[in-house]
Amino acid sequence: MRVASAGPGRPLVRPERVVADKGYSARSFRACLRRRGIKATIPERVDQLAGRRRRRERPCGFDRTVYRRRNVVERCFHRLKQWRGIATRYDKQPDRYLAAITLASTLIRLQT
Repeated sequence: MRVASAGPGRPLVRPERVVADKGYSARSFRACLRRRGIKATIPERVDQLAGRRRRRERPCGFDRTVYRRRNVVERCFHRLKQWRGIATRYDKQPDRYLAAITLASTLIRLQT
């Protein structure tokens, strides 16, 4: 979703959804996302679930299929970081760095 820009330059972009792990499941973080109109897919910790039941609050919406896709993306990043040139950014020129990522991605895709 595009957001009106205050001045010259690229327009700001607001994400439609945030997918995060349990470290970002705090009430204040979720409230901030709600105020900005951003959907959140964040699993709750066990103690938060127990407190929510005790206070008789409704559970947060959690979409397991969206969260599974997050895991696939993270595993791809970890596989890319096994390439030393990509992980350490030895190639300082953008075109060579992009070429290394393209090559690594292609080889990873061919292996699976």
